[in-house]
Amino acid sequence: MKSLISLLNLDMEKLKTVKKESQSPLSFLKNLLIARWRSLLLLLIGVYLPLQVFEILTVKVWENEAGFPWDVPILLAVHSTANPQLDVLALTLATIGLPWTAIPILGAMALILSLQRRWRSLAYLLTASVGSIIINGTAKQLMHRVRPQLWQSIALESSFAFPSAHAMTSITLVAILLFFTWASSWRWLVLIFGSLYVIAVAWCRLYLGVHFPSDILAGWMVALGWTIGVSLIIKPYTTQVKSVNGDRPEDETTLLPEEKKLMTKE
Repeated sequence: MKSLISLLNLDMEKLKTVKKESQSPLSFLKNLLIARWRSLLLLLIGVYLPLQVFEILTVKVWENEAGFPWDVPILLAVHSTANPQLDVLALTLATIGLPWTAIPILGAMALILSLQRRWRSLAYLLTASVGSIIINGTAKQLMHRVRPQLWQSIALESSFAFPSAHAMTSITLVAILLFFTWASSWRWLVLIFGSLYVIAVAWCRLYLGVHFPSDILAGWMVALGWTIGVSLIIKPYTTQVKSVNGDRPEDETTLLPEEKKLMTKE
């Protein structure tokens, strides 16, 4: 009987402690930050910092079209390695890195996701890719930055330079593939070859003399911030876990509880 009373008293003390902690704003804040630190870190490194860098580049280019002191030296250093073999490689990479080249790949992915009824993943793919195109076109028209004219390029371009469409396309494509493979071992393959692809496309634009390095960096930053920002809202990574019977989880075809609440409020 005494042991039972002792257990009851112990449980009551624990309950009071938990209740006291739950009522403490400091404790709640600490627990919340501990639970959400990954999302907060991703928001800081993946969204804020890239967009901050893009803003700095944009302001500098807006104030001075010539850009940064390191733009021209880097271009000239890359151009100093020019030879016929690299000309062919650069032209090939420029074609592979075209936004139009990414459309068939994204289209095939969209078709597969539709057949699998993965609506959330499909929504992320469409929002990230179409948004990237709109951002690039809008920024080019607003900035009106002309392309470098340091030498006669073998791949003439007529559109504006800032930010680089090739750089934005490569980052957007690799980011989408990474989000869809992050829960599997394929992510390392995508990360390695995707990084090489992004760097190779950037190199070819500099080698051909059609972009300043700041155009490339701006394209990377805004595309990175956009794709990660969209992922934090649409949350395509919540669809990686399968149900017991092997079917896709329910949240692929239905709204999450918090999304339903937002719909009812509106």
